[in-house]
Amino acid sequence: MDVHQETVVACLFKGALDKKPIPIFAEFGTTTKELCKLQDWLADHECKEVVMESTGVLWKPIWNVLESTCELVVANARHVKNMPGRKTDMKDAQWLASLHRCGLIKGSMIPPEHIRDLRDLTRYRRKLVQ
Repeated sequence: MDVHQETVVACLFKGALDKKPIPIFAEFGTTTKELCKLQDWLADHECKEVVMESTGVLWKPIWNVLESTCELVVANARHVKNMPGRKTDMKDAQWLASLHRCGLIKGSMIPPEHIRDLRDLTRYRRKLVQ
């Protein structure tokens, strides 16, 4: 998935590992309702592994919705950079799916939920104190 502020572009590969896969694309919004549609779309296609490229904190709402149903990987954008030139969100999503299918993406370390909650609470407290 290629994650942006207002959209999430997903590419799913169907087919055997020894043959050329068939890409299936979909685009979703970033509201909770749209992310639930994304979760349903992934479940309909029996997708259990999801890789996403995101900058900043845009991955967090998607992670929170999909965490219970999928094995998630957040890829560092610098590590999965595609060739320069004409790029589209669909090409980026397909590139990520290709790399993940080959096992070439090393995910960022995402702490467990209770640690993430504690970090958010600490940051919020620091902001209030300042």
